Amino acid sequence: MRFYLLDDVPNRRYSGSYTYGHKWGLPGVHCPACNATWATTGDAYPSVDLSHLPAQEQKKYLPRVEADYAEFERLREQVRPLVPPGVHLWPGSAFGPMHGSAQGEFGPLVLVNPWELLMRREPLECLQAEGLRGLKGCRTALRFRKKNPPELLEMELLPRGELHPDCLPERPPPCPKCERDGLKLPDKPLLDAATLPQDLDLFRVSGTMIIGTERFVEAVKRLGFEQDIAFRELPVRGT
Repeated sequence: MRFYLLDDVPNRRYSGSYTYGHKWGLPGVHCPACNATWATTGDAYPSVDLSHLPAQEQKKYLPRVEADYAEFERLREQVRPLVPPGVHLWPGSAFGPMHGSAQGEFGPLVLVNPWELLMRREPLECLQAEGLRGLKGCRTALRFRKKNPPELLEMELLPRGELHPDCLPERPPPCPKCERDGLKLPDKPLLDAATLPQDLDLFRVSGTMIIGTERFVEAVKRLGFEQDIAFRELPVRGT
């Protein structure tokens, strides 16, 4: 099986763009062990609804930094039953629908930022009909200023797979408390074959890398949905 990184194209056909923030999210955190204040980018679970929480609790999931690490852990465990099983909830993980303003024209698949993929409903349904696995679209709350705006769905992509150690620089071990490792993505990513999922055709690696299988890429191209999306094959290495 071949695997491909979804990437932007130099000259986009469609002009669509947006500014956004998800409705809720885990706060950034200050770690008392390593003294880092940090949050991730790319970990988003738009299907997670926190509206059942009291208003005061919901405010704790607005963009901010939590200085009390024990309180951060409490907030994380409070939402853990709502997210997909096995997900590692990092500081900055986003929940709920994507909000913000949108303008311009959008193609079938939308990759304005490399860590998030949007689709229009009809292309998504066509790809699902092809039997592709891992395609879960969640409605956005993006605001358009024009009549009859397109329905854009944010893909909820599960974190699966890892980079192979051979492509990573030597670095200190992760913090034993917050697990931050400060890893920067390598220029030439190499996927670890033993960690790649066998049941998904679209997923995330290292937070910000969206990976599609050759089944996904072939279906997108066959259906003519590849405008404004580039597919870069990544090498895979075993142990």
